[in-house]
Amino acid sequence: MGQYKIAWLPGDGVGIEVMEAAKICLDALKFDADYLLGDIGWGFWCSEGESFPKRTIDLLKTSDAAMFGAITSKPAKDAEAELVPALQGKGMVYRSPIVRMRQMFDLYTCLRPCKAYPGNKLNFKEGIDMVIFRENTEDLYSGVEFNPVPDELKATLKALSKPFAHFADLPGDQFAITCKINTQKGCDRIIHAAFQYAEKFNYPKVTVIHKANVVRATEGMFLETGKRIAKEYPGIQMDDANVDAITMWMLKNPKNYGVMVATNLFGDIVSDLAAQMVGGLGFGCSGNIGEKLAVFEPSHGSAPKYAGLYKVNPIATILAAKMMLEWLGENDKAAKLETAVATVILEGKVLTYDMGGSATTLEMGEAIAKKL
Repeated sequence: MGQYKIAWLPGDGVGIEVMEAAKICLDALKFDADYLLGDIGWGFWCSEGESFPKRTIDLLKTSDAAMFGAITSKPAKDAEAELVPALQGKGMVYRSPIVRMRQMFDLYTCLRPCKAYPGNKLNFKEGIDMVIFRENTEDLYSGVEFNPVPDELKATLKALSKPFAHFADLPGDQFAITCKINTQKGCDRIIHAAFQYAEKFNYPKVTVIHKANVVRATEGMFLETGKRIAKEYPGIQMDDANVDAITMWMLKNPKNYGVMVATNLFGDIVSDLAAQMVGGLGFGCSGNIGEKLAVFEPSHGSAPKYAGLYKVNPIATILAAKMMLEWLGENDKAAKLETAVATVILEGKVLTYDMGGSATTLEMGEAIAKKL
């Protein structure tokens, strides 16, 4: 048996292919682990009506960490149509398995480092080194939604929220509600995580991203929490910015930003922008981190049009594997893997299609493995 038990969750589409490339690199590092295949994703929804089967949940409960590829998601009506005929009309509702996983295992920190590796012609500017902390379990991803809106909720709106009382006069099928829910605990722990990271890795500043001037209750709580927690870290500067403004300032002065922290949706958006500034989603790695479990993945989706072609850049997934090694305390192996990635990028000899070349997914993985 290996030293570590790793849940291996390829998912759908190119998720399967980029995970193969990551495994090539982990094997080259002689990472001592047992890789246990887990079922997850769109294909299992279509055949079983369950995208996150109980057997996979049980696997995660006994794993040291997990690597996750990518999954396909579709709107509710399309999801219903994709079920095998025997399951259609059963009232099943598709929910993203990665969102469920984050909530079920309380993977409250989504950590997304975005670094401009020298020699990458896709870099917006050299020297970019941003780390986005995204709250991962609350906010508009809480899953509390209504469409159509039930009469009880309409009555509550009318009684408690005068500015929105006119909506309550509409038929329930003429509007929809998604609840944005943020807790004090959720705000505290993600902002603490950001400041602790900045302190540990010598970042001088943490930027709190919000929209408190308009979304006063939830985003206001987030901003005020940031101001309070900043007092516990006198050696680290805190600034804040509205989410719309920060997208402009990141492009204008990217080197002014290091550690950034945001609520769930805003963190999702800002981290995709940051990933594009360092080469695109082919370079965007992500960690979903809790107290007892962490799940690592590329930020990109399953890209169905590329499935089976082995052309997608696997560097994001390989860097996610590097994050997994760090979380497990295998810092030497993590450093070697990142150095190998950086060397291949700097040499510029092996390039996938997004980098202007024709190397396959596995050829990129093999090129990085040869540097280990």
